[in-house]
Amino acid sequence: MGKQIKKIAVMTSGGDSPGMNACIRAVVRSCAYYHIECVGIFRGYQGLIEGDLKKMNARSVHHIIQKGGTILKTARSKEFRTKNGRQKAHKQLIDNNIDALVLIGGDGTFTGGMLFNQEFNFPIIGVPGTIDNDIFGTDYTIGYDTALNNVIYAIDKIRDTASSHNRLFLVEVMGRDAGFIALNSGIGAGAEEILIPEEKLGLKRLLESLKRSRRSGKLSSIVVVSEGDKIGKNVFELAEYIEENLPEYEVRVSVLGHMQRGGAPSCFDRVLASKLGVKAVELLLDNKTNLMVGLVNNKIKTIPLEKAVKGNHEINKELLRMSDILSV
Repeated sequence: MGKQIKKIAVMTSGGDSPGMNACIRAVVRSCAYYHIECVGIFRGYQGLIEGDLKKMNARSVHHIIQKGGTILKTARSKEFRTKNGRQKAHKQLIDNNIDALVLIGGDGTFTGGMLFNQEFNFPIIGVPGTIDNDIFGTDYTIGYDTALNNVIYAIDKIRDTASSHNRLFLVEVMGRDAGFIALNSGIGAGAEEILIPEEKLGLKRLLESLKRSRRSGKLSSIVVVSEGDKIGKNVFELAEYIEENLPEYEVRVSVLGHMQRGGAPSCFDRVLASKLGVKAVELLLDNKTNLMVGLVNNKIKTIPLEKAVKGNHEINKELLRMSDILSV
């Protein structure tokens, strides 16, 4: 029989993602529903170390489900990576009579939580919140769907200009280590080529593809480039290389950057965040710990945090095959 949970804290950490507020809301209101206290931790692990905490109730989270970012703020903490820093964080939790912790974030957040659990045996549930969708154990992470829609919206506008001027646009999207955003947005936006870290297309093949597009009558093209793709040192050098080898192309670069993270979350992300937030609280009340809650085949599932951190969420090879077919 585990310890009775009477007070739960919730925090967001790492990069922000649309839908985090919806998840915070779900955690806070689930606590209210089950008549337990809830505390918000501001600025992630650093805020926990410094005791930047605030009691929250159902009214504390009204009118936030539609907001992007996170009302609890987020920050990275070098201090939490040290044993002394984690001891300070643990003391804050004990001093504030907090019994369990919900972590909303990605790999770095979960790695810190897993280590914290091992050292102090403190109950923790992780909720995947990252636009990159690169967390193992869930089909979708909170914020990914919104980021895709943001990218599609931008590329649709860029294509208007590309068509008007017969230009080739290289559109760089987020995805330092994973190509989920690039692959899915590329297919959704009708890109001629998609460059992702998981597939080494190579400069020669890229040039051949662009030549083939030109021969087929295409006067403008969109190439979606994941920021983690290493076909060139960076997207600007890649543009120069293409212009040098295919002088018939007028190449422009558009780096979408942090606009992909912002804005109101999609309905899908709001619902996903709400489902995972409620389940996180219920798992803690059932004395479950050191787990991540996710969505697999449209069903809520849990896996150990260690597997979520060490596992590899693989890209869909069928989508890669489809993108080749559709780009003719």
